[in-house]
Amino acid sequence: MKHIDINCDLGEGGEFDKDLMPLISSCNIACGGHYGDKASVHKAVSLAKKHNVHIGAHPSYPDPTNFGRTSVSLPREDLKTSLHQQIDLVEMACQEFEVDLHHIKPHGALYNDMRKDKAIADLVLEVITERNQDIILFVPPKLEFSSEIPISIRLWTEGFADRGYNSDLSLVSRGEKDSVLSDPIQISNRVLKMVEDLKVSTISGESIPQKFDTICVHSDTQNSVQILMSLKNHLDQHGIKIK
Repeated sequence: MKHIDINCDLGEGGEFDKDLMPLISSCNIACGGHYGDKASVHKAVSLAKKHNVHIGAHPSYPDPTNFGRTSVSLPREDLKTSLHQQIDLVEMACQEFEVDLHHIKPHGALYNDMRKDKAIADLVLEVITERNQDIILFVPPKLEFSSEIPISIRLWTEGFADRGYNSDLSLVSRGEKDSVLSDPIQISNRVLKMVEDLKVSTISGESIPQKFDTICVHSDTQNSVQILMSLKNHLDQHGIKIK
């Protein structure tokens, strides 16, 4: 049976975390950069442990005012320090609950900037390398680093079930037409194509070849629970397990 990892950004103050967690296999927990504090991180880690969901840290530019969705110019060392502190928050919670930190997924503008700016990508890689961990880093398609990737770090290419793609596989900017998708049937068919055909549809109607290791559904979509339930049923019908 085929399988695919389905991840969700949680611990961001949304009202659906308890309903979403049983439907996914990995979660990315906000850790203070764009949202979150010790209490919210502990709550999310506890919920993930209950449902046997892989736990990831979801660091961002330290900019809660803009929810981490705006690029921020910071001195290099200041950004590194902030990312370390954010990841520490999740890692310490994992230690308390005796579970593993499975992966790291940058959030928002930091995630998008990694694809556009090799210096930002290298900085994120440097932060993770300094932590000396066997860890997975969720990355967008076609990401390039200047430096060599340590063998202890594995890269998982991430796709988005509910975001529009441009022809270069960058995400359509939020606020533009078709940037965010919400129809459960459309999303389910789209993900099936990504998993079975290893192709992703763009807003121009192209089908671009791309293999994904994990696929994200955003928790802040109003009908995110319905989307994930529909997706799970659709994948089950085609012999694909969320795992």
